[in-house]
Amino acid sequence: MLLSRKLVSLSGFLKLQSCNAYTGAHVNSTRPAHLSLPRLPALAAALCAALLGGCGGDQPDLQNPGPNWPPTPAVTGHRGASALRPEHTLASYQQAIVDGADIVEPDLVATKDGVLVARHENEIGGTTNAASATQFASRKTTKTIDGIPVTGWFTEDFTLAELKTLRAKERIPLNRPANVAYDGQFEIPTLQEVIDLVKKESTSRNKVIGIYPETKHPSYFKSIGLPLEKRLVDQLAANGYRGKDAAVFIQSFETANLKELRGMTEMRIVQLIDNPANPPAPNGVPRNAPYDFIAAGNKRSYADLVTPAGLKEIALYADVVSPYKEVIIPRTAANELGQPTRFVADAKAAGLKVHTWTLRPENPFLPVSLRKPDVNSPSQRGDAVAEINAYLKAGIDGFFTDDPAVGRAAVKAFK
Repeated sequence: MLLSRKLVSLSGFLKLQSCNAYTGAHVNSTRPAHLSLPRLPALAAALCAALLGGCGGDQPDLQNPGPNWPPTPAVTGHRGASALRPEHTLASYQQAIVDGADIVEPDLVATKDGVLVARHENEIGGTTNAASATQFASRKTTKTIDGIPVTGWFTEDFTLAELKTLRAKERIPLNRPANVAYDGQFEIPTLQEVIDLVKKESTSRNKVIGIYPETKHPSYFKSIGLPLEKRLVDQLAANGYRGKDAAVFIQSFETANLKELRGMTEMRIVQLIDNPANPPAPNGVPRNAPYDFIAAGNKRSYADLVTPAGLKEIALYADVVSPYKEVIIPRTAANELGQPTRFVADAKAAGLKVHTWTLRPENPFLPVSLRKPDVNSPSQRGDAVAEINAYLKAGIDGFFTDDPAVGRAAVKAFK
């Protein structure tokens, strides 16, 4: 009995030491620092080899957790925790992770020198201090983006080094006045910096944290010789993300580039669906259809893609469909939540998962009855948990939220 106990004790000690040697972990031990695994006695080495499968070999792959990831319903930090920090900054992504997001979402555009960076749009006058940076005053210009004239400063006219001299600012200060205090503090992050943050936080928390990159204006970037697709896939692969097991969703409002991406990778593909009721732009260009449809003269719109036939078509190249939230639960004439449509059932019948966007906490974004306490305030928060709960009841598999702490609370309450 005494011998067996000593063997169990030795076994446990050796397992710990072999795990430390295998993983690089450090523990307090009386073992001399110079004593390494190969120099252990033969019996100890044999025991250690036998036990090695019980430590390092069982460690989960936090970047490639497999096809059953993510948990359902999944909480995605929309542009990070953009209700709490200026969007698309490392501080915003960090806050999202702290607050319980399963996934963080960087929108991606390209610099002049071909580096992928996180910005909601390639026009950065509204999200950085570009307009007040006198050294870049001459960069202000007007371009046609997806058929619509846009005036401002554009990432593709800046090298990465130049962009790094700018600082982020709050995009919607009336809704998020507290975020203004952070104006001027944060750089524009590269995709690599976002990946590095996600990997570091995943490791330190021993939790899978996914990344949900969106290719912004892919037809436009291809037209100026800065295509996004291969850059994105190559960078994800170089960082160890592997196919259908990867903790990655790649999304776009266009369709052609998603089909191109499907030919490049087995990573999860997401077809975004904008509001089919969007009115035309002031110059008459439709805004209710993927731009690649418009550019090709295809008369179909998002309304065609949300039909059962359209969803079956999407399922040929995508794993997930992610519509504007009112496609799932329309608002009534009184701006209240109406009855859910058949969208979720139809999408799942086509073999698609369903995510939705964007669930925000401030009063202007909520149904009237969920606004509190001053219903007319642009910045006060209402009962966002109740709105999220309605979408969870409708059967969605995940959602984008500007405040992942609220999203996590809603998921916990729902479960």
